[in-house]
Amino acid sequence: MKLLEERIRKEGKALNETVLKVDSFINHQVDAEFMDALGRDFAEHFKDYGITKVFTIESSGIAPALMTAKHLDVPMVILKKQTSKILQGDVYQTNITSFTKGTSYELTLYKNYISPEDRILLIDDFLANGEAATGAGRLIGQAGATLAGIGILIEKSFQRGRKRLEDAGFYVYSQARIGRLAEGVIEFLPEDAPATE
Repeated sequence: MKLLEERIRKEGKALNETVLKVDSFINHQVDAEFMDALGRDFAEHFKDYGITKVFTIESSGIAPALMTAKHLDVPMVILKKQTSKILQGDVYQTNITSFTKGTSYELTLYKNYISPEDRILLIDDFLANGEAATGAGRLIGQAGATLAGIGILIEKSFQRGRKRLEDAGFYVYSQARIGRLAEGVIEFLPEDAPATE
């Protein structure tokens, strides 16, 4: 998506070979109108997939997921990164290891917010190694529902996440695919470039 690529070129900061900062418009300060445009693009892309709910993982995926859900006219559900005192009892859980933070956490979904009939669209801000999306897929599978698609704002295509997800049978649509990062360098790939081995 050219709109996102242009914004990354303008405001994104490549700190090294793996870290891209986009905190001025995605994951610290949020540009609401821009998020609305990203959500509209996701909704248009997935409009024929029979989506019944949009899922995301707290917290940076919430803004684009909410806008996507708005344009698809379906509910949004936030997968929690730890067990809340009010989420006792009927929950699905799985362990996730975060590439960015190098930590593990329990991904939690309250059973009331999913049914076997649901067709889920997962929206997330970054795709690196695919651990978070794979974990979300496990939770959705535990409920007997279908992960119908995965929408990613920024894919680090030089990492193995897309291949891992595609090998697991999931469809991935990324709005911006980055082929290379280095200090001060951001290089994009075309949307239809093959997944990295």
